[in-house]
Amino acid sequence: MNLFDKLSTAPLRWLLYVLVLNIFGLIALYSISLGTADFSLSSRFVKVLLWFIPAFGAFLFFFGIPKRYIHEYAYVALILSIVSLFLPYLTGPVAGTFRWVSIGGVSFQPAEVLKWVVVIALARYLSDHRLQLKKVQSLLIPIIAVLIPAVFIAKLPDLGSAVIVLAPLIPLLYWVGARPFHIFLLLAPIISVLTAFNYYSFTLWIILLGSVIYFSRTKLKVILINFFGNISLGLLTPLLWNSLRPYQQERVLVLLDLTRDPLGAGYQVIQSQTAIGSGGLWGKGFGVGTQTHLKFLPEQETDFIFSVIGEEFGFMMVLSILVLFAVLVLSMVQRAYKTSERFPSLVLIGIATLFMAHIFVNVGMTVNLLPVKGLPLPFLSYGGTFLVSCYAMLGLAMNMSVETNK
Repeated sequence: MNLFDKLSTAPLRWLLYVLVLNIFGLIALYSISLGTADFSLSSRFVKVLLWFIPAFGAFLFFFGIPKRYIHEYAYVALILSIVSLFLPYLTGPVAGTFRWVSIGGVSFQPAEVLKWVVVIALARYLSDHRLQLKKVQSLLIPIIAVLIPAVFIAKLPDLGSAVIVLAPLIPLLYWVGARPFHIFLLLAPIISVLTAFNYYSFTLWIILLGSVIYFSRTKLKVILINFFGNISLGLLTPLLWNSLRPYQQERVLVLLDLTRDPLGAGYQVIQSQTAIGSGGLWGKGFGVGTQTHLKFLPEQETDFIFSVIGEEFGFMMVLSILVLFAVLVLSMVQRAYKTSERFPSLVLIGIATLFMAHIFVNVGMTVNLLPVKGLPLPFLSYGGTFLVSCYAMLGLAMNMSVETNK
């Protein structure tokens, strides 16, 4: 099937949704650049326009490449992507981290590519192996395959991207038919750690966990391992907490109490909430946002561009963007449900999950529902590698949505 035949059957409306989101992002970036000395060929608004060239090239490449090649070279791509995480150590740290590789004045983040390469590799494994999903042991290889790159990314350090890499695991396992009880067991350690900060919440959780495991009528060995394993993990939570860097601990504490450090760790979130709240229903207007143009709002082109849009264009624009994201993600899930081939269906679910995770975390941190993480908003935030990566995922999703002639 050639490129034009694919275009005739692919859901082109996805590309339309994305272009509309891009326009919203460009308007916000243009507004941020107004009246500043940075508004030139080197401004982020102009740079993101230039990044559209490789981004659209990535879209066409991954949309046009035959699915059998994507399937065949999935593991090779995963290995190369993991190896690429070590390239920043050759070029030196940027802003105190080893996330970027700089070549000829152009920087890119290998972790952005690894996010969706992990999805492809996991989709191949789950589609090739008809797992005995009634056995929890069959889930070990997929779990390890996702944990390894997530740990490497967390060590950069880039805890936000590490969480995003883990996000597709549960939806993909559920999509291939994993038992809800096994998925519950996978989520249990996370809940054990979160509830362990409070004696009463941890006690209630352990009672609930023990009840679910007991009535599942599983083997005694499995009951004991999971029950006492989660108790031990909860008791080890102080060690896990101390393993976090000081700024990461502070972000979690500020989530619980913004007044803890209003001029430090809590400053970004306070200014973000102020910007969004002051926008009201229709916003202050293009180019007149005070939080934005007086530079009270940090990282406004990247992590907090959602706050800029909320301040200048108001709740109605914010709602429109969220609805557009929801339509895009749900359309991918619907297409995955209708796709007869197992591998493309899994890739579609994985990519939809990646987009949803980015949206959830980015919007959540701007309104203090989640700790602040350096995660941009798809198709709106400034970021060259991220834009190329998003368009590559879009190309993959549209490619997988086209049924192969048999």
